[in-house]
Order: sequence, then C-alpha cells, then structure tokens
Amino acid sequence: MKVIVLGGSGLQGRAALQDLGKSDDVTEIVCADVNFAGVNQFRDHLAIQKMFYRKVDITSEQNVASLFREGADVVIDLLPKQFNDTIAKAAVEFGIPMVNCSYANGISKETYEKALENQVTIMPEAGLDPGIDLVLCGYGVSQLDEVHELYSYCGGIPEPEASYNPLRYKISWNFNSTLMSYQRKACMLRDRKVIDIPVSHQHDQEWVETITIGERSDLETIPNGDAIQFASLLGIEKELINTERRTIRWAGHASFWRSMVQLGFLTTDPVPGLDCDVTPYEFLLKHLEPRLQYKRNEKDLVLMKNIIRGKKNGKSVELIYEMVDERDLETGLFAMNKTVGYTASIVAQMVGNKTITKPGVLSPTTDIPYEMFIKAIEKRGIKINEQKNIWNGT
Repeated sequence: MKVIVLGGSGLQGRAALQDLGKSDDVTEIVCADVNFAGVNQFRDHLAIQKMFYRKVDITSEQNVASLFREGADVVIDLLPKQFNDTIAKAAVEFGIPMVNCSYANGISKETYEKALENQVTIMPEAGLDPGIDLVLCGYGVSQLDEVHELYSYCGGIPEPEASYNPLRYKISWNFNSTLMSYQRKACMLRDRKVIDIPVSHQHDQEWVETITIGERSDLETIPNGDAIQFASLLGIEKELINTERRTIRWAGHASFWRSMVQLGFLTTDPVPGLDCDVTPYEFLLKHLEPRLQYKRNEKDLVLMKNIIRGKKNGKSVELIYEMVDERDLETGLFAMNKTVGYTASIVAQMVGNKTITKPGVLSPTTDIPYEMFIKAIEKRGIKINEQKNIWNGT
C-alpha cells in the first residue's frame, strides 16, 4: 500500500508516519510538506526505508496535481483546514481516496457531488475531535432504540504536575486553533429548547460545569460548538431532549478567560494609538505561545467522555464512553498527536486495504467499522472504557 501524507512533517503528521511505518501492509510512504525539519528530528522513530520526501507547495494547483499524478492507494491530509477542499478536489480528480481530520464543512458541495459521481472515497473528520468522538457516539446511538440525551466532552490539558501556570494550560498542537475555538459560538438543547451562547459569554460561570473522568475530578467544561448540528449528523435531532458539546479544562481556566474576553483580548481590530496595526488577538497569540510550551519531561493528557441516554427494549439505559491518553516521553509525541495521527493512519489503512470502499464523502459516525477501529486504537495504547448503566430518566 502506498500512502501520501500531506503535512507529514507536522506534529500530527509525525504520529501518522510512525504508525504507517509499523504496518506490514504499507510499503511506501510519501511525506509531502514544505519543510522537513520536524520529521528529520523524529527519524529515529520512523520506518525510513519505506519513506520518500516530496517538497510540495500546496498553494500551487500544479504542484498538488504533480504529486497526485504519481498515484497512491490513499492520501492523508493533515494540512490546515483552509486547504481541505483543494486537496479533496485533487483526490477526486485523480481517483485517489482521501482521509482528513477536519470538519466536513470544509468540503464544498461540488466536491461532495464529484466524489460520488467519480466513485472516490473521501473520509473527513477522522482525527480526535472530530473523529474518535464521532465513532463512539455513532456506535452508541446505534445501540439504542431512542436517544433522549447526548453529551460529548473532549479536551487536551497538561498533566497535573505541568499545570502550574495561571491558565493551567499548555500547547500540544496549535495555539491559534485553541483561540479560534474560543471564537466559536455554542449551541445546545435543554428540555427541547435551543440555547445559543455567544462567544462573549461561553466562559460565564452559569455555563461552566464540573466533570469527573476516571479518577480526575478537578475538571471543568465549557460549552463549545453546535451540539444540535452534531445530533443532526447522528440522525437523532427529532427525539432529543438534551444535548451539549463541551471542551474540558482544569478548574479555573474559564475564570481566567472570562476576564480576558471581557477585557477584549480576543478582538481582532487593531489597537488605536500604536505604531503598527496589531490586534489584541495577535498580541495574545505571539505573547503566550512561547510561554505555554511543554518541557521535554512533561506530559499532556487527552480526555474524552461521551454520554448517551435513552431507551432500549422499553428500558432506560445510559451508555458512557471514556478515554484518557497521555504523552509518550520516549518518542516525544503528545497524546494530542497520537489520538489524531494514529486515528488518521488507522482509517487510511482501512480505506487503502478496501475495508472501507463506499464512495462519496463519508462520516465516521456510520462508515468506520466500530469493533475493528476500537481494537486498532487499543493496540496502539489508546483505551476506551465503556459502561452501560440503568438510567433513571424519561
């Protein structure tokens, strides 16, 4: 199997390259990027004998076409989301199946139609969140006759020993992406009533809730994203009574950000009176990013919890799926890198070896075989704890 990894030199890319290299089915790996410094630092953990480097300018359609023209069994796109549709279009044009880790709304309607017309498999949302959460929720929903409540929680945080700064937060991926997520309004359903929470209020105390995952109880959650759209993706929006999607942080994080939002540090208008056009957002990004880096001996944690409640054979049932992963200090890969990159690799291999053959733009909620996927991520040390309880609900 030949696999092209776009963005292979990045943090998630290195995890995908490592995982692909361990597979006997994968015989050729093309690491496509503009700079290979990151992957060269990681080469001791890679199957270098299988790898080829290709320098690619993603902004050049000709460059992308030249790469795709060489052919592959599957492409993994780990590029920033603004390139989602460009890469998906190229994959469809050259008849190469593609997997990415970004939300499906980055792919145009035209590409959706062309993928189906050309019988090409495109699997977006095959990372962590979106990704693992969709697989777990999709499976959980399929186990019930009716779904009345759905709660989805996910977050990346430092281990307790590394959570000593005022934010109790460090960067395991891209701080700009974190700040952008804080610019995304939340939408939830409570007692069948739609509640929209604007960006300026999502850190307000009335919306902050505590959560326990495993033995960790000093956690809080902040509403983030459109839970109703998520429910629609699962096909359960008509029967739902309550649904929420939330970000997990250490307790105290929301209080800090509430003050920052109130003081305007996430605004994107230039500050008047300065010698250059600098926005509060840009300043915050540049100022905090170097101060929120992990030390070599510090671990990050990825926490996920999905709760699905409803009816099965007339009985009220609660399904809970929990996941906790941590940094691998031997390789340096963060839990965030592994849960995204390994997932992309697993799904890409399913596509490349024809386990997944359905054409068109697919969804992890219905199109990734659950048992096979769970076994694959657990083989890589990412454990899912499943619980089934009696629920005293409606």
